[in-house]
Amino acid sequence: MRVAVDRGSCCGSGNCVVAAPEVFDQDDTDGLVLLLRPDPPPEAADRVRRAVETCPAGAIHLTSTTGP
Repeated sequence: MRVAVDRGSCCGSGNCVVAAPEVFDQDDTDGLVLLLRPDPPPEAADRVRRAVETCPAGAIHLTSTTGP
């Protein structure tokens, strides 16, 4: 699993940080998402998926680690 974020779409709700704090944080200046771990550990997969599902702005995306 690989994670990508679009800070331009982020609305700063913080749902991602609540769901997976080991992968996401919020910028102290503007409150927008910060991606701490683009390649999260397997044990965080469910929490990352929850972050994707609960992001109101759709600013978090999962990509495959295999293939182009």
